[in-house]
Amino acid sequence: MNQERYIRQTTLKGFGPEGQKKLAKAKVLVIGAGGLGVPVLTYLNAMGVGKIGIVDNDIVSVTNLHRQVLYSQEDVGYSKIAIALKKLKTQNPDTTLIGYESFLSTENALGIIGDYDVVVDASDNFPTRYLVNDACVMLKKPFVYGALHGYEGQVSVFNYKNGPTYRCLFSSMPKENEVPNCNEHGVLGIIPGIIGNLQALETVKVITGVGEVLSGKLLLFNGLDQSYQKIKFKLQPDNLAITKLQDFYEWNDPCEIVPTVSVDDLHELMSLKAQIVDVRTIEEFGDCHLPDSIHIPLSELESSLDKINFSNPVYLLCQSGKRSEIALKQLQSVFPEATFFSILGGLNQYLATCS
Repeated sequence: MNQERYIRQTTLKGFGPEGQKKLAKAKVLVIGAGGLGVPVLTYLNAMGVGKIGIVDNDIVSVTNLHRQVLYSQEDVGYSKIAIALKKLKTQNPDTTLIGYESFLSTENALGIIGDYDVVVDASDNFPTRYLVNDACVMLKKPFVYGALHGYEGQVSVFNYKNGPTYRCLFSSMPKENEVPNCNEHGVLGIIPGIIGNLQALETVKVITGVGEVLSGKLLLFNGLDQSYQKIKFKLQPDNLAITKLQDFYEWNDPCEIVPTVSVDDLHELMSLKAQIVDVRTIEEFGDCHLPDSIHIPLSELESSLDKINFSNPVYLLCQSGKRSEIALKQLQSVFPEATFFSILGGLNQYLATCS
């Protein structure tokens, strides 16, 4: 260990060389290399965590750059894992870095998480959070939680020394149409940095024993007035009794198949003047859209059916592919005989292939 690199930490009262040794021996898994994952990875790597695993299967999009500051314009279209590993290794060559270029799933969660001491959930969706929770309960691993919405964020630590779990705070998964997303509602670029750094701080506290860990407490941050609140919640003992993972952790019915086309197909569809319906917001559509696409915001879809020719195939497009799936299901329920497709990866994936 390079003693000089960490001298400002090892001279800190209450932390010292012992705290640094604990960091050097620690193994931390970060799930997600996006808005929250970037600050977590950057600071844990800089501070001397010995082994860091990264789980992500996304590519860098130009829409990521205002908040995911590890990436640059020249990285657009490339694997986040590949870029993150390269830049983090340059930042601190002493860290052991391991990339898992896949999404966390019921098939790989226990195997991946089992190799680490602490899990940092930097994902952006509820199915992943519930999967992380259940796997961590089974493996008795603490996990550090963070979430974002607009100008606000949340942080907590679950399953710490048999403390409350994620399910003790959020007992059941909300429905997909009840959950706002940053593609549609936006997020101020600095907010993920603040919340991600708070997650990194909680991770350091869990590893070293310094300070009071946010176990049984949900920290709420409001960036508009710089206010912090803490909400206490208690352990529900039944939530520690998880012995196996669920068969699936998805909003969709696991037996339901959503018809899709890839962005490679999209190029041909555009040349054939296919009927492409863009369900993003007015602001998103104004920033960038495909030529000749029909714009109907998802919130106005049911009242704008006259804009669509249901005798021809309908190709639904959004920013990342989630809202187009919701739109597909809504339209299928009204026109079950019509042909619908959701465009995988949405406009983000399309722009990446064009870069």
